[in-house]
Amino acid sequence: MRPVRVPAVVLGGSHSALSVARSLGRLGVPVHAVNRAEQAVLASRYVRPHAIPTGADFAPGALAALRECPEGAVLLAASDEAIELLLDHRDELARRFRLDLCHPPAQRRMLDKLLTYEAAREAGVEAPRFWVVGARSELARVRDELVYPLLVKPRLSHVFQQRFRAKFLEARDPVELERALAVAEQAGVASVLMERIPGPDHHLCSYYTYLDEEGRALFDFTKRIVRRQPVGMGLACHHVTDHVPGIRKPALRLFRHVGLRGVANVEFKRDPRDGVYKLIECNARFTAANALVARAGIDIAALVYRRALGQPLPPLGAFRDGLRLWSPGRDLLAFLELRRRGELGTAGWLRSILGPASLPVFSPRDPRPTLAELRRRAHKRLAA
Repeated sequence: MRPVRVPAVVLGGSHSALSVARSLGRLGVPVHAVNRAEQAVLASRYVRPHAIPTGADFAPGALAALRECPEGAVLLAASDEAIELLLDHRDELARRFRLDLCHPPAQRRMLDKLLTYEAAREAGVEAPRFWVVGARSELARVRDELVYPLLVKPRLSHVFQQRFRAKFLEARDPVELERALAVAEQAGVASVLMERIPGPDHHLCSYYTYLDEEGRALFDFTKRIVRRQPVGMGLACHHVTDHVPGIRKPALRLFRHVGLRGVANVEFKRDPRDGVYKLIECNARFTAANALVARAGIDIAALVYRRALGQPLPPLGAFRDGLRLWSPGRDLLAFLELRRRGELGTAGWLRSILGPASLPVFSPRDPRPTLAELRRRAHKRLAA
């Protein structure tokens, strides 16, 4: 007789949620997913869907949907808004579900970009220069210090992305800065001004680990970004696993300075002006590249699930280099943009995509999320 598995609930997220659901589903874990109705994860064969009604705010909709999920399940956060929900309602949710290891003050510091960059400065971790400006009226105080191009980054990325479908705004001069701040002010989104680190997107890289109760890193994983779309400011559309030297030490210094526990990820960019890796952002959760981490040999979803239940952990040794996670359509758009700029030729692009790659959504064993994703994109285009 097959042993009964404790269910898991994957809360929020997009491609990250789908990869977690597939990892656990393949292990025989009953997976429930709480998410917005249009998200592809709800169509997965591994998932029992709990849809948040269209148009409803995430937090109240998710809390209502969670009441339909089995008590005692392992609750896993796959997005920033899910992390925020767990932090705001931790005691209530802990009475019903099994939660991952967490130090709430540290997770809040990783959610808020300003607090993250202040923590990096305290810990001696290299980062871009940044300025705190509460409103346009305060620009005069720092105007002579600013450097362009400049990023207007929201302190809470998930709040900003829900409203603008972008991670930040860019200003190339004082006039554009005034306009960007006006947009952020009108939306009620608190922002921080940040120096843009120059250089191509392939200078971006990430470090992943899991920090136990004593702050020990249970594994080390690194990858690089090959391209983003839109170029220079969008989400990654092509990742590759690689042993990137020089980022483990500053990443752990930051994590341990704030007391982070559980899943931890940090992104750096190599600054061509001095060769130093500088902090871009941190995530204390599963990310969109989770499927790539698992394919390389480190199944973070299984790790969190088994730790929450006190079970033996999955293998956490070395990982494989050269594995890719590729979004074909978006990467094609990135290539066309780079070709217009004269930065990448057709032959170079074709060489970069040769060989097998994992896709964020498509799986021959689980095809329905792909159809759901195509429907979502079609509806979005029709509504535009």
